[in-house]
Amino acid sequence: MNAQPGTATVVAAQAGDQRALDELVAGYLPLVYNIVGRALAGHSDIDDVVQETMLRVVHGLGALRDPGSFRSWLVAITMRQVRDRGRLVARADDRELAEVADPGADFVDLTLLRLELSGQRREVAEATRWVDSDDRELLSLWWLEASGELSRAELAAAMGITTQHAAVRVQRSKATLAAGRAVVRVLRMEPRCPELVVVVRNWDGVPTALWRKRIAQHTRVCGRCEVVWQEQVPAERLLAGLALVPVPVALLPQVLGGSGGSGAVRWWKGLFSKPVAAAVATVVAVTAGTVVYTSTPDASPQPAAQTGEITPTTTTSTTTTTVAPSSTDTATTTATTTPKTTPAAPAGPRYGSVVDTVDSAPDKLTPPKKLPVRPAGEITAAGGQYADPQRGWIGGRYVMMRRGEHVVLRGRGYFMVRYEIAWFNRPGGMVMPTWTGLRGKLFHVASGGTKRMDDQSPGKPAGYSPMGEPVPGPSGPAAGYVHLPAGAQQMWQNEFFYLDGEVALYNNERGADYNITATPKTWDEVTADITAPPAGVTGGKGGIRYGLVRDTGDDGAPVPQYVTREKPADPATVPQQSAVS
Repeated sequence: MNAQPGTATVVAAQAGDQRALDELVAGYLPLVYNIVGRALAGHSDIDDVVQETMLRVVHGLGALRDPGSFRSWLVAITMRQVRDRGRLVARADDRELAEVADPGADFVDLTLLRLELSGQRREVAEATRWVDSDDRELLSLWWLEASGELSRAELAAAMGITTQHAAVRVQRSKATLAAGRAVVRVLRMEPRCPELVVVVRNWDGVPTALWRKRIAQHTRVCGRCEVVWQEQVPAERLLAGLALVPVPVALLPQVLGGSGGSGAVRWWKGLFSKPVAAAVATVVAVTAGTVVYTSTPDASPQPAAQTGEITPTTTTSTTTTTVAPSSTDTATTTATTTPKTTPAAPAGPRYGSVVDTVDSAPDKLTPPKKLPVRPAGEITAAGGQYADPQRGWIGGRYVMMRRGEHVVLRGRGYFMVRYEIAWFNRPGGMVMPTWTGLRGKLFHVASGGTKRMDDQSPGKPAGYSPMGEPVPGPSGPAAGYVHLPAGAQQMWQNEFFYLDGEVALYNNERGADYNITATPKTWDEVTADITAPPAGVTGGKGGIRYGLVRDTGDDGAPVPQYVTREKPADPATVPQQSAVS
């Protein structure tokens, strides 16, 4: 259990001791943050609920009759705030509900990243996404009980039920969590069970109680999938001694700087108003009167990954700020900065270090692995020369049908490049599209559209395909009207990319005729495209193959071929090799 202030500190704080109040606020903030974060899952108001909870604790401390019950009282206040926020969300309209969750940075992601969980511990954390919303409050408390932060009596008091009733509800929630663990595991099995493919054919990729029940039911009756229930280590053993998720440094000034006039507020507010707050900082320890943190100045935010991988960084300095408590309105602070050499972390994936090896087509009936979730905002056109949106077969927001047409994309998020190989207009060698003027990062995350452009079209004469090597057909033309340069990746109908910055995409047709479009997409839309089943699989609508996920969730993900940070006079001269830094 993490060390937290005791009864004597509570008594001193009630008597007006500023230092004791500081210690209470700093000592219990991580507990409150973890309860709220897990109970509200991906809700965007986590920080607001934490702040309101701490305000109520500070303002109501004087009315607490039994200082020894401080922690139970604190947890009960926290749960009331969680329920109040839940009722507000329930009354929100559809537009507001769509804005309350951030699928790229929910509390599960934070748990995986900050505690570096792996194996079955990771499965337990991911399984919490599948828990019913009504059970999430209890789960947030039981998680802390299992890790040693709360007692069963404190859990029951916070829920407003008896310990006997709490035991029954906890047992039920653990059964739900076990089912969620089975679901997490079976969805990761490769190749995926063909019968499971049928079960999830209409699933939109969002974890819900309904789909947990459907998928879990399949695992119980399927001889191939029932293995996911075996060797599950009890969750309480996996969580025992697990640390709390650290409080984000950005939240500290909000919570500790807005508590209405207490001493605990003033010195925290003074500390985080310093220029050092602009650095990327991770809180290492918070004790009474002292904050120790490490920082990497001018660090660029890395794309968040669902896989839980973290790109190592080098710590440049350690700063210790000691705050002398004062009974006056002005807190006195002294700070010292001591350079410190940190051992080099193991080398992580380096952006742009992708070897351009042409891949072969995957099995047509094998669904792709799960696409990692990266933070997304909005991708817009920052310039270029392109046609208005077309209503034709190719479709798309920014349409490039002739040589020299291009679009400059800017923002952070996913977008699709869709191909039309117009071999019927002009066959021959293809001069590939190119990416120029890249600022930031660009990843090639997935391929889809239900076919590669060298797939032989069903229902056509044997060997019929717009691209690839010529294959004679007994009753029709040979395949291979359009040919790629040596070493170029075979494009799929739809290629998906993730941009965090700015880049220009050019159509460079000079031999074979082709058209391309660029269209912003959401993670859900990409996932729906690449998991669309091919013909012959229940739900298939004439497609040839499942899609392919290329994203690794970190800087090891491939960058597209023909990309450069330069802006050449002739964009068609960009070399094929993918090597950007």
